[in-house]
Amino acid sequence: MKNPYSIIKSPWITEKSTILRDKYTKDYDSQRRREIPKYTFNVDVGANKIEIRHALEQIFPEIKGKITNICTIRVKGKTKGHLWRYQRGKRPDRKKAIISLEEGTIISRYEGI
Repeated sequence: MKNPYSIIKSPWITEKSTILRDKYTKDYDSQRRREIPKYTFNVDVGANKIEIRHALEQIFPEIKGKITNICTIRVKGKTKGHLWRYQRGKRPDRKKAIISLEEGTIISRYEGI
């Protein structure tokens, strides 16, 4: 089994991920609003959802068994440099994972960021 810190590289802190973390979504079945916290992490490009789930449960024991959904997004790196010159470069590819937790569950180490 891989080291969990090689799978989960870092939390992804942006304005959009902070809004997702604090956002309230609507439950259409019961017509009430409920809190579904979502956290975003930068993960290894070769990691799948099962490995991401196990790594998160090892790093954050307070969310063990409380992860409801994991969405992964693969972002290709931009090509940078001069258009007609030989000095072309490429930023590295990356992968983001957005995890949804059960209602009322928070990651305490993530909240102060």
